[in-house]
Amino acid sequence: MSTVADGVGEDVQWSSSQGSNPPRVPIGINGIGKRAFDLVISITLLIFISPLLLAIWCIIRFSDNGNAIFKQQRFGRDGRVFTCYKFRTMASDADQRLDELLQTDEAAAREWESGQKLRNDPRITRIGHFLRRSSLDELPQLINIIRGEMSIVGPRPIVHNEIAKYGEFYAYYTAARPGVTGLWQVSGRNLTTYPQRVALDAQYVREWTLTKDILIILRTIPIIMTGQGAF
Repeated sequence: MSTVADGVGEDVQWSSSQGSNPPRVPIGINGIGKRAFDLVISITLLIFISPLLLAIWCIIRFSDNGNAIFKQQRFGRDGRVFTCYKFRTMASDADQRLDELLQTDEAAAREWESGQKLRNDPRITRIGHFLRRSSLDELPQLINIIRGEMSIVGPRPIVHNEIAKYGEFYAYYTAARPGVTGLWQVSGRNLTTYPQRVALDAQYVREWTLTKDILIILRTIPIIMTGQGAF
């Protein structure tokens, strides 16, 4: 299979022999450059969009009296666990709603098992649909970037039950800081299959350069504006 992210990567097929000893992303002077790039972008954005962040926080907080920030344990570089921040897009009883749906709807259960996503997710609030489609729910992850837990560009941050789905390629995933955006997001996002996501994360690690990070960021902008692949 080939990625639709033209100019970012050629092939996302990997053999078992390629899954061992992945390179660490990045190292040496390149690591300093990537980290500096992350800090400049994230701090600048945080300063300029702080009024927007406050407005979103207020809308979520007072729409249903729940917490505006969603916190979840994710796995990062070297397999370290960190608290990932997002604006809450789901109802307060999201877990209960999901359990009820998966127990009563076989098609939804298959869809969830396949990609850990639901096209018609009953947990998502009205404002949540807008935040997800526009990717505004990801903005609190700027804090994760400043703290050194994430990067602007990197693999998609995963939770514990997704590790098994990565198999041997989990070593690729842990070779880099997870990103707010990445090769997966510009290659179809939720329209891709889970194996494709894994392959794209591995490809990102194998082919990483700062230039490709910039290309991914540039490709992310129109995707955010159109909401392509978001649900």
